[in-house]
Amino acid sequence: MNHQDTQDTHDDRRTDTTIRILLADDHALVRRGVRLILDREPDLEVVAEAGDGAEAIAMARTHDVDLAVLDIAMPRLTGLQAARELTALRPGLRILMLTMHDNEQYLFQALKAGAGGYVLKSVADRDLVAACRAAMRDEPFLYPGAVTALIRNYLDRVRHGEEAPEQLLTPREEEVLKLVAEGHSSKEIAELLFISVKTVQRHRENLLHKLGLRDRLELTRYAIRAGLVEP
Repeated sequence: MNHQDTQDTHDDRRTDTTIRILLADDHALVRRGVRLILDREPDLEVVAEAGDGAEAIAMARTHDVDLAVLDIAMPRLTGLQAARELTALRPGLRILMLTMHDNEQYLFQALKAGAGGYVLKSVADRDLVAACRAAMRDEPFLYPGAVTALIRNYLDRVRHGEEAPEQLLTPREEEVLKLVAEGHSSKEIAELLFISVKTVQRHRENLLHKLGLRDRLELTRYAIRAGLVEP
């Protein structure tokens, strides 16, 4: 009886301090592996899973979560796009980016999107738990190579007197570009974004004009270079 009382007290304490996590990755096997890493910790619990960025946003609306762990490369909405939406939707939600890409461009975009940490999948078993706890303390978590990249980028800009370029596309244009590059029709894009077909076509025309491109193929190549879709 005493043992049971002790166990109940321990379970109550765990529940009070549990960090509730939303996990988004388009590969079910990756999600399973990441979930195993997180759920074996007494203070971490995956309470919602998503297969793409749009689903992650929907899950954040319906689940009480403290932390979102987002893969960067996902269909419909990337983790970067989802992070921007989630930051606006739930200002108190902490966000970590999980990626296989040791890529400076992704790193800088992730930080701009509101992510508090950037974890490589290759060392997730070593870094992810610490990154989750750091995020909840509002402390940034970057792997050593990312810190080096940030310092080098800053020093290069100082040396050359360069300013960070302004974002060329609006968030909505970026959403349309990604869906065009993924092969969706104007009608499908309109349904996914809850806008009219006419508005989608106007965005496509604006994209071609802004980027100096001619057709869907060139838009797709640009989207790959910008990291919106995988090659």
